[in-house]
Amino acid sequence: MPGAARPFSLPNLLSCLVVLCGLLGCSSSSAPKKSAAPAKPLFTPPIAVPAPAPAPVPASGPRVLLGIDVLEADGFAAVKGKKIGLLTHPAGVNRKGVPTIEVLRRAPGVQLVALYAVEHGLYNEHPAEKYFPDAVDPRTNIPVYSLYSGKGKNFRPTPAQLKPIDALVIDLQDIGTRSYTFSGAMKSAMEICFANGKEVIVLDRPNPLGGLKVGGPPMDAEWMSDVGRFRVPYVHGLTMGELAQLAKATQPPGGLAITDAQRAAAKLTVIPMRGWTRAMRWSETGLTFAPTSTRVRDFGAVQGYPMTGLGTMFTGFSHGVGNQHDFRGVWHAKIPFDVLEKDLRALNLPGLGFRKISVPNAKTGKPSVGLYVEINDYDAWQPCDLSFWLMKFACKLGPKNPFAGLTDAQRRTFLVHVGSKAFYDDLVAKGARIDIDAWLRQWREQARVYQEQSKKYWLYR
Repeated sequence: MPGAARPFSLPNLLSCLVVLCGLLGCSSSSAPKKSAAPAKPLFTPPIAVPAPAPAPVPASGPRVLLGIDVLEADGFAAVKGKKIGLLTHPAGVNRKGVPTIEVLRRAPGVQLVALYAVEHGLYNEHPAEKYFPDAVDPRTNIPVYSLYSGKGKNFRPTPAQLKPIDALVIDLQDIGTRSYTFSGAMKSAMEICFANGKEVIVLDRPNPLGGLKVGGPPMDAEWMSDVGRFRVPYVHGLTMGELAQLAKATQPPGGLAITDAQRAAAKLTVIPMRGWTRAMRWSETGLTFAPTSTRVRDFGAVQGYPMTGLGTMFTGFSHGVGNQHDFRGVWHAKIPFDVLEKDLRALNLPGLGFRKISVPNAKTGKPSVGLYVEINDYDAWQPCDLSFWLMKFACKLGPKNPFAGLTDAQRRTFLVHVGSKAFYDDLVAKGARIDIDAWLRQWREQARVYQEQSKKYWLYR
């Protein structure tokens, strides 16, 4: 949606909650009809969390103080005298680019005794989906516990791994998209910490897409996994600290799977940013973007991730052009370039343009030609729409419907990322005849209600 949703009056909001799916229960159970009413919400929203008092913007340097900067400015009060573990990755840095590991290791009165690593490792030393064992950090000589060590254990510290600490500090940079695994890692870690009486302290960071961009399909409960641990739209509009508050306050499947007694005793501390507002995209924060994974190396890739990351799944569409422009380049080996260019331009998608590019291919030595996806109007831009049009084009321009012949494993991969079984079934049944506009309208309406409900977790305006 372009910008923020319009404010609701209380009667209107209550009315919408009766007929529309809610924050954690807005899955789509059937193909959209022209006047179909979505399902009822699956949970009752908890009491609102009060927003903190406004904080001053930094006088110099980047406009935004990150959670780690605020923690330091406050004299590390939240962690002093505690044995702490740190769940982080290469993008866990302060506004000057110093790793949070080093900031906490050198902080007076702070005992950093354990490190916890998610997918890609502490230093992006592991490729995507590559499991790795526990180790010792050669830079600090601190034990590193792998939360990505194998199936069944992904993102979940064991009680033994938590034994050395009093509190787990989490400093992970999300990209605002549900299937990016770091928010799921935070949620899973929170569950185990609270079940074992450990405090969780989240050092908040910006949502790079801003806090007003929301869209795409919500997550069906049956397809929740480590690449979709929240029942939110694909682009969710929350920061990590806000997602943490949502998780603690709500019941499964969207919230934490802990007992009522554990939830009541759970101590969650969010260290909010200073100077960040919901309308800010990353380029307006003054912060340098630290790569969050091997293929998300800049803000351009963050923007492209929801635009082309889903649309290329099992379709033959690329994740870039040649080995460049990750998630911003589009091409297809079996679709003539001029046909693809004509059809994409004809969509007239809000805020988007397409520019022909040619880049050298390091593997073949020949030029690779494709379309670079440009964002011309950020407010009008709908982050997920292109992905679903690419799915339709794959059915239209290819010799057959590529989704109709998926194996069980491929089908599961599609569903745990996209989240909607109803959409998948419609895509398989109709192929190129699928009404993408109808699905996008349904998801926008669900996103509108979700955004109103999610305001109770907002830390920033």
